[in-house]
Amino acid sequence: MELCISGPQRLNGAVTVSGAKNSATRVLAAALLTDGRVTLRNFPLALEDAKAKMSFLSKLGVELDQRPERSELMIAVPDLSPESIRDFHLPIRTTYLLAAGMLARCGHARVPYPGGCKIGSRGYGLHMMVWRELGCDVEEKPDYIEVRGRLHGGQVDFPISTVGGTENALICAAVAQGETLIRNAYVTPEVRDLVAFLREMGARIDLEGTSLIRVEGDGSLLGDASFSIMPDRIEALTWIILGAVTEGTVFVQNVPFDTMEVPLLHLRDAGVDFFANSGTVMVSPDCIGEHGIQPFELATGTHPGVISDMQSFFAFLGLFANGRSVVFDYRYPERIAYAHELAKFAPGAIDAQPGRITIHGPRRLSGAYAMSTDLRGSMAQIMAAICAEGPSRVEGVELALRGYNELPKKLASLGLEAEWKA
Repeated sequence: MELCISGPQRLNGAVTVSGAKNSATRVLAAALLTDGRVTLRNFPLALEDAKAKMSFLSKLGVELDQRPERSELMIAVPDLSPESIRDFHLPIRTTYLLAAGMLARCGHARVPYPGGCKIGSRGYGLHMMVWRELGCDVEEKPDYIEVRGRLHGGQVDFPISTVGGTENALICAAVAQGETLIRNAYVTPEVRDLVAFLREMGARIDLEGTSLIRVEGDGSLLGDASFSIMPDRIEALTWIILGAVTEGTVFVQNVPFDTMEVPLLHLRDAGVDFFANSGTVMVSPDCIGEHGIQPFELATGTHPGVISDMQSFFAFLGLFANGRSVVFDYRYPERIAYAHELAKFAPGAIDAQPGRITIHGPRRLSGAYAMSTDLRGSMAQIMAAICAEGPSRVEGVELALRGYNELPKKLASLGLEAEWKA
């Protein structure tokens, strides 16, 4: 899919932040643990990642009732049939989270190999470690990972801090027999959302400090739940930055301030003095002081800092700053392919090396043809096309649709005139 825009265009209006992709897709997998019914509210039904996972679940035998007008999803799991799957191509990262539900019911699981964005080393060895530590045998097949056994409690000691590994261990431990200790866990806001959902279904989970999780399971499935997905902090930051540089007036609603304090502090330090109340941010030309956007340096890292998924939006912001800005990323140093594409809108302004992106601003963006390389990078290129002078074309924007619920509709509501071509 490609997006064609003639800019620059000024955005005006209100936009509501949807449920978080990185919570919704995890909670959806955890819903396989129910022996009753689950209702998920504020669920981003239009996300490509969510739709891909829902399609796979339907083939497994899960009953899904979508209610788009209310952003709700009803889930029932009468049975699961791993043998019914013939196509194991699933272009999302979190395929490994599907194992727990199949193991709890059938004693074996066939897990598609993880897909998702290519932003550096993101292997699945830690997930195989989780299954083995919790009593299962694991074998890598040509088309899928086969996991066999009944889950029982154990100790999972992660050698590195890992969000995906923490989520997998949590979901498996919730239906394992006995106590599980998860050490060196990475507890992000989305992981806390997952914990809250599992507790709603009846799981017994204790968070001890910032990196130790204790789970007590009885080897049985969990119960009913009605749960609301947290707002997406990455989407909220995207709209705030885009609104700030387009010189219109944009109201960003449903902002999860408690999950993004540090990124918002960096914005204020860069001279974006936005207005906010309990749940809404307003950005307008008045938010930029007489000295304009100021250059900055920041390093992405773990929560509560600026996470790697926010990197591209600060790089984009640096194009409007009055001087040299630098963004460091030591967790995913190879996450720079998008920067070479973003540079097409401002030739010579961006120097991208592994782990370090230097942006020389301010630059007047000009129309360009760019190719999407990953989800967040695709959105940064769309933002650049909106602000660039002249026609632009961004190919592969289906990557952005993986993480931005109803993106074409939301941009149109802000006044954007653009053509989305399949």
